[in-house]
Amino acid sequence: MFSNPSAITFVGYLVLMVLVGFYAWHHTSSFGDYILGGRKLGGLVTALSVGASDMSGWLLMGLPGAVFLSGICESWIAIGLTIGAWVNWRVTAARLRIYTEISHNALTIPDYFRQRFEDKTNVLAVIAATIILIFFTIYCASGMVAGARLFENAFHLDYSRALWIGAAATITYVFIGGFLAVSWTDTIQATLMCVALVVTPIAVVIDSGGVEAATATVASINPNMVNMMSGQTIVGVISLLAWGLGYFGQPHILVRFMATRSIRVIPNARRISITWMIFCLVGTCACGFFGAAFFANHPELAGPVTENHERVFIELCNILFNPWIAGVLMSAILAAVMSTLSCQLLVCSSTLTEDFYRRILRPKAGNRELMIFSRGMVLMVALVAIFLAMDPNNLVLSLVSYAWAGFGAAFGPVILISLWWKRMTRGGALAGMVTGAVTVLVWHHFAWFGLYEIIPGFLFACIAIWAVSLLEPAPSASVEKNFGLMEKRLQAES
Repeated sequence: MFSNPSAITFVGYLVLMVLVGFYAWHHTSSFGDYILGGRKLGGLVTALSVGASDMSGWLLMGLPGAVFLSGICESWIAIGLTIGAWVNWRVTAARLRIYTEISHNALTIPDYFRQRFEDKTNVLAVIAATIILIFFTIYCASGMVAGARLFENAFHLDYSRALWIGAAATITYVFIGGFLAVSWTDTIQATLMCVALVVTPIAVVIDSGGVEAATATVASINPNMVNMMSGQTIVGVISLLAWGLGYFGQPHILVRFMATRSIRVIPNARRISITWMIFCLVGTCACGFFGAAFFANHPELAGPVTENHERVFIELCNILFNPWIAGVLMSAILAAVMSTLSCQLLVCSSTLTEDFYRRILRPKAGNRELMIFSRGMVLMVALVAIFLAMDPNNLVLSLVSYAWAGFGAAFGPVILISLWWKRMTRGGALAGMVTGAVTVLVWHHFAWFGLYEIIPGFLFACIAIWAVSLLEPAPSASVEKNFGLMEKRLQAES
């Protein structure tokens, strides 16, 4: 293994991430530090951490594979995601940062719901925590699959062994360093991902004789691959664009907003994050699209990609670059996988600790006990995700799609409306959350009209929130007072 330059590069990268975890451990003195970094993130770290935690293994495996297979019609996803991310920064970030602090310094999304609606029964928090555990475990499994594919290729291991090694790398630094380790490593990983997605498509285009020649080659394979509407119905385009709706309900992204030092850093963070995102999404679509031209010109090399189209980025790196550079570029996949998987594990762990253990089982638990329990939950959730990822036929993008819709529909409407409408009630929040989650589960199973399940889930959840809130008595005076305080602080600090 250690005679392989790519393997050496990978090992060096993993060691660096673990060292960052140990460094973060020295700056983690309380449970609040472990799960939210003490709300001390600056603009650059917030921006790149949001981006890296968002773009999991699907960025370098799922999406380029889909474009490689079907053409640029799959890039509607990238357009929808960019629009959704920008709107999320604009309408959610600052309000959520202030409101969670006003709401008794809420550390998790379920805790925010509890405090925002003064839910003394804990029903809202328990249901929210349950939804997080269900869909994040699926999401974590997608990261495990992507990591296993990468280690399988880099070290020539069988899938099951690669799965355990890939998971262990991420678990280690999350277990040690918590939120600060995750955020700091995200910054490194986001930079690596962006470099890889700029360099690789440029190399592919040069090998294919330029953009025009490469595009002509793709068109000769299938003319429909150069048509944005090819094979797409209006419902299909709407479904792909609707991925952008998911941002409003993703706990691993929302907690980055909650952890910022001040809302004054948010505008600059937004600009950095969206610029980074555009570079990455254009690059990943280019890898898939021009990769089709490359393998058409070199059919003798196309075997692994024909077998599994999600390997297109990996194979391009292996073929076009010397092993040392290929190792660095393929580490970008590891970066994408580890960045998202790490924050998902941390969100699951903090949810189990804060919203079940601390609130229900051990209200008087101290910092040390909570941190020990939280680290234990990182291991437990990881093991469940590994079990779900055991099937080597799992596709990364399909697993991400399901979990993304679940969070977007269950939490997105509740988060948005709770930040902008003071008349929203506890019953409305509960109805919206349950309606969104159940709609996604049912719609995904039956796949009615070929419509992505996040759309009906999001719509029905909004209707449920509005209808139930108006049927119930208005919120208490203290709830309305906190909403007013949030808006006053927003105006004063903006």
